[in-house]
This record gives sequence, C-alpha cells and structure tokens, in this order.
Amino acid sequence: MERFLGFTHNHCIIMLFFISLSPQGFAQYEHWPYLPGYPEPPPQVYQPPQRPADVPKIQLRLAGQKRKHNEGRVEVFYSGEWGTVCDDDFSIYAAHVVCRELGYVEAVSWLPSSKYGKGEGKIWMDNVHCNGKETTLAACTSNGWGVTDCKHTEDVGVVCSEKRIPGFKFDNSLLNQIENMNIQVEDIRIRAILATYRKRVPVTEGYVEVKDEGTWKQICDKHWTMKNSRVVCGMFGFPSERKYNTNVYKMFASRRKQHYWAYSMDCNGNEAHISSCKLGNHLNVDAEKNATCENGMPAVVSCVPGRAFAPSSHSGFRKAFRQEQPLVRLKGGANTGEGRVEVLKNGEWGTVCDDNWNLVSASVVCRELGFGSAKEAITGARLGQGMGPIHLNEIDCTGFEKSVTDCKFNTESQGCNHEEDAAVRCNVPAMGFQNQLRLSGGRNPYEGRVEVLAERNGTLKWGTVCSENWSTVEAMVVCRQLGLGFASHAFQETWYWHGDISADNVVMSGVKCSGTEMSLAHCRHDGADVSCPRGGGRFGAGVSCSETAPDLVLNAELVEQTAYLEDRPMFMLQCALEENCLASSAANTSVTSGYRRLLRFSSQIHNNGQSDFRPKNGRHAWVWHDCHRHYHSMEVFTHYDLLNLNGTKVAEGHKASFCLEDTECEADVQKQYECANFGEQGITVGCWDVYRHDIDCQWIDITDVPPGDYLFQVVINPNYEVAESDYSNNVMKCRSRYDGQRIWMYNCHIGGSFSEETEQKFDHFSGLTNNKVSTR
Repeated sequence: MERFLGFTHNHCIIMLFFISLSPQGFAQYEHWPYLPGYPEPPPQVYQPPQRPADVPKIQLRLAGQKRKHNEGRVEVFYSGEWGTVCDDDFSIYAAHVVCRELGYVEAVSWLPSSKYGKGEGKIWMDNVHCNGKETTLAACTSNGWGVTDCKHTEDVGVVCSEKRIPGFKFDNSLLNQIENMNIQVEDIRIRAILATYRKRVPVTEGYVEVKDEGTWKQICDKHWTMKNSRVVCGMFGFPSERKYNTNVYKMFASRRKQHYWAYSMDCNGNEAHISSCKLGNHLNVDAEKNATCENGMPAVVSCVPGRAFAPSSHSGFRKAFRQEQPLVRLKGGANTGEGRVEVLKNGEWGTVCDDNWNLVSASVVCRELGFGSAKEAITGARLGQGMGPIHLNEIDCTGFEKSVTDCKFNTESQGCNHEEDAAVRCNVPAMGFQNQLRLSGGRNPYEGRVEVLAERNGTLKWGTVCSENWSTVEAMVVCRQLGLGFASHAFQETWYWHGDISADNVVMSGVKCSGTEMSLAHCRHDGADVSCPRGGGRFGAGVSCSETAPDLVLNAELVEQTAYLEDRPMFMLQCALEENCLASSAANTSVTSGYRRLLRFSSQIHNNGQSDFRPKNGRHAWVWHDCHRHYHSMEVFTHYDLLNLNGTKVAEGHKASFCLEDTECEADVQKQYECANFGEQGITVGCWDVYRHDIDCQWIDITDVPPGDYLFQVVINPNYEVAESDYSNNVMKCRSRYDGQRIWMYNCHIGGSFSEETEQKFDHFSGLTNNKVSTR
C-alpha cells in the first residue's frame, strides 16, 4: 500500500477513480505507472521449463465440485482420454508440480479421498512421487500409466494459490487431440474504450482482454456469446449482462490495429470463473504469425451492476436505497458481499447446510443479491454459526436460477447442525473506495490513525478524522472499506502512532455511521464545514482491525422457560439497592417490612462468532461487586427493559454489569475464562456464559408496574463497546402478560430471526419512543 502514499495530488485524483488495490482491481484496470524517476521494470518473460524427451506430453485440468476456481480434482489427459490420479503417496510436492503446470505460482494444499467428487474413466497415475522440481506431472515416478489398485473414491484434488505465474504460456501442442480443454490465461480484464465508460466507477463496459505470455490481447468476437459475457461480468462483480451499441465499437475498432488472442472462449454461462470455461476455436494466423479476426472485431461486454453499485455521473456510486424484503441474506461477513447464507421460509430466517455446497449454487446466491458470481463457497460455519432452523440441505443449482430457493434441495436436514452452516464470498465491483482512506503510523497494516483523501481548494489532500464521538461502528466501516475485516477497537487518541505530519489537519468531522456503509464518505458528516474543537494530530481518530470477530447471542428459549416472579423482602436487597439494581422507589421501601416484586430469569449468552469476546477494559479498570463477590469487567453489558406495546418503558431499565466467563462449552472446546481469583474474563468461541435466575440483579423490579400486556427486552453489548460480527442478533424480545400475581412469557425470539412483516405484527412499534418510566 505504501507505494501509493507518496503520489502527488494529480496522481491521487486518477488513483481515486481508476485503481483498486484488490487483485481483482489489478485485473480490471490498467497497470499503474511507476513514480517519475523510477525506471519501469521490463515485463517478466515466462520461460517454459524444458520437458525431457522421454516424458510423454500430458494436459491437466481441475474438475469436480469446486468451492474456489483454483481448486479441484486432478485430471490428466494421456493417450487420447481423460483420467484421474490416485491419492496413494501423493504429497505437497506433487501438488506444486500440478499447480505450476496449470499456471499457478504454487500449491496451497491437497485433498485425498475424492473430496471434489468421484471422477470417471481411467485412473492414470498411482503412487506418484515428485520432488517438486519436475516440469510436468508426467516426469514424476509412479506405478506406470494406468497401473493401479485404486478406485475413484481415492481420486486426489489440489488447492492452488490464486496468484498466476507472470508471463505464463499455455501449451497448445495437444489442442487438436483434446475436446473440452479448459482456458488457462494469466489474467483477464474489462478495458473501458468509450469516454463515457472510462470516467465511470465501476467500469461496466469495454473490451474483454486476456493476458497471455505477459501481453494483454483482445478476443475475436466471431464466436463470442452472451453466455461468455455473463461469466466475465460475474467475475467482475456484476449480476448480469446486456446488449451494447455495436456500431460505435465497429467504428473504433477500424481505426486501431488489434492484437488478438489465438483462441475463442466457449462458456455455458453458469461458470463462476473463465478457468472453468472451455477453449473454443483456434483463430487463423497471418504471415507474421499473428492471430487474425476476419470480418470481426474485439469482443465487448456490457454489464449490469447491482443497485448498490450502480454508477452515477457525479460520485461514481448511488447512495443507500431501501430494498424489498429479500428471500436470502448474508450475515456475519466482514466485507461487502460475504457472509453466512440465510434464507426466509414461512416468515422465519434459517441457515443452509453445507452438504454439496459449491461455486455454482453459491453464485446463484451472489447474483440474487446484486453481486457477481461467487469467489468462494465456504463450508463448516467458517463465517460463524447461525441460529434457528436449518431450512435447506443438499442444494443443487444449474446456475441460471433467479433465486437459490428455485434450486433443487432437500428440506430434511437430518445429520446437519449449525457447525455446517454454508457461507459465501462474492465477486464485487472494484469501486476504488480503499484508495480514499489509509491507516498511518501503526505497528502493522491492520492498525493506525485514519487518514482520508479530501478535496480542499481544488486539490486532493490527506487529512485526519475528528475523533469526537468516534466509536466501534465508525471503525467497522473503515476496516470494511480497506478490506481489513472487522474493527477490533476504535481510538479517540492516536498520539502513540506517528502518522504523516502533512496530514495532521482535520478534513472530516461529525462522522456518524449506521455500520452498513461501504465507505466512510457515505456516513453522515459535516461536509466542508469541519468542526473539531480538539483538533487533529494526536487526537485524530484511529482504528485497529481484525479478520475475525465474536458474535454474542442470547438463548431466547431459556428466558421463556425460566422467567418467574419473586416477592423479595427489602432486608435481603440492601446490596442490590447499593448497586442500583432496583427501581428508584425502593429507596422509600421499609427495610423491615417492605418487599420488592422481581421478574427473574436466566441469561445464557453464547459466542457464535469466530473469535473470543473480550472486555474492552483492562484489569486496572475492572470494578469489584460485593453482591456477586467478584470483579465486573463490563459496567454496562446488558439492558433489561419492560416496555408497553407503544414501546415506552414501564419499569426502570436495569443496566446490568457482568463478569464474563465460560460457564459451559461445546464438547470439543476448552474453557479459558473464569471470574474466580481475579481470573481472565471473556467468552470463548463455542462457549456460553450463564447468569442464573437466582443471582442478585438478574431481574427487573416490577413492583410499580400495573397488570397488562408488555414487551420484555434484553440487549447485549448495548453501547457497542466490543466489536461483533453481527449486532442485529444482540436484541431479544418476548411478549409478556402480567395479571398482578403471575407472569407469562411467550414468543421470545432474537432480533432479525423473523421477516419484517412478522416482526411488525409482533410488537407494533419500530423502537423505543422514550427512555423514561411512564407516569401514572
């Protein structure tokens, strides 16, 4: 990232609109020139390794049920037919040879036992031994071609790095013998040609160009189809393709000499990446051995962006819009276009089991939500566990469905649990947002003072953000904008991080985010009228980011099961009175003869996220609580409230402080935190903290509440003191009926677990109308 930080202002203007730091961004836009005075290095020339004369020519491909484009079952073309490789004696060295032969820099891992599905035909290689330096898998030793005692249940698969070998040259010597050869190119991009599209972010229309042997080449449009366009658009974050004005491009093409790729592309339209498409016809070659496109021109794609990314003429994006209630949503993801897949069924949100979850089905979800195709289909609840029912299992999509609910699936989820919740990472358009922001002075790239690029007097300048009211919510937006995951902390003082002195001036103040924005500039702020009494410099806003975050969820069912009333004598409540656990009228209650009516219940708070929940305060700031006989690390950890059906508080809300510990854990998880003996506090992933109904302050004082129908509400981590991957599930609501002697709790549920329509029927109000006890 540092390479960009020293640009002059005019460089920054171009950078803001045209370049993205993501690998996808590099693919989509022109390579950025080096700084003046630095010679640009010559393009890397790929020298294909020489194959020994006695080694047969083979061709490789990655096939099967993929979850990323750069992985799959290893298939070998030998002696006129495709076959597989057995996993016996296979090693990471053999995987490196496979990946390099396919044009990837290296292998990440390999998988035995037909993890990508069983192949067909012959098993060409068994007991493969490689040292990792071979030029081709055929040069590794094995039992001999087709000599094996394996079955297809032992077919081996590999995961290659995403990075391609610079200047990679595709070996076309077997092309005439092989049907269904997969495309292997170094890179692909959409290059905007018309002035209208060159000025827009994101780039939605232009030539499709592939990088072959280190050079960008156009593709002849003679065999180009809308199916090809759909795949290319999906790779760049666009859900669909559209027709374009061919006459303008014909005129443009006639003025320039083109440099064509030697092949055409043959996609079905449901592929998530062109590496899964087939290589089409070979082009004719002219006298100078250049590919020609007789009576044709360079292939053009025109893509339709999702509503959140639709370009506008002014700012390059359209601001927030109100969506219709979707049937699918993504939860718990750090970045735009990623998260656990949840579907709406019978008014209730539920998860998807990861059995048979692959790139094709994941791409249907991504396109449905206004993104491109899927970059990765994620299994094993890697983006956190969901709650509630598991609605779908064994999803089988063709890739052309409008919604994942139109795919074939099994509604039976026997054998599935939330440890198998499916998630997705989608291709999203390169908006260049990460170039408008940087972190400066931190010890690592994940932390630092926030510096933004702002226009002042016609020039772009870096400056700081006012830290007044700067919180975790704003920090979340910064980390998302930079692609650094979740926020772990928000800082209002950054004197210990020495940022760029020239960027000390405050250029942004009054920042207030909702938490869902893609860019800090989308949040509410003061605009050009900056107001920051403390100034920037040492008081500039700062953040630290993390790839993972905790996610706390209250067990709603347990609240419903354990709620009851107790009339407790006042003489037993002196400690609770001192700790403000009772209504203010308790101060006038007789200690000897008075009592308070308490609504008691148990709290069981699970950490369903990807990292441990740790209190914001260090030990030095923990407070000793006599009632509980231990230190509380969070002074306001939960709000307990009783509201009338208009949303007004009827009982004085009790702000409960907590000592955080692992009361119980899932079978394979070890407890780490306990309150006793001034121990470390927190809640481990896969564990839960239980505050039993019979503990002091685990109640609401309803002594002054008349009989009637009410809403009972619990909010965990209400001030967002600690970062979480999902705050929407921190609220739990119940309907309750109090007849003056007994109380009933029913319909207890977590926020966001039902459709908006069901939720509105439930409570008839959108939130608290005021925070005071109603006077009677």
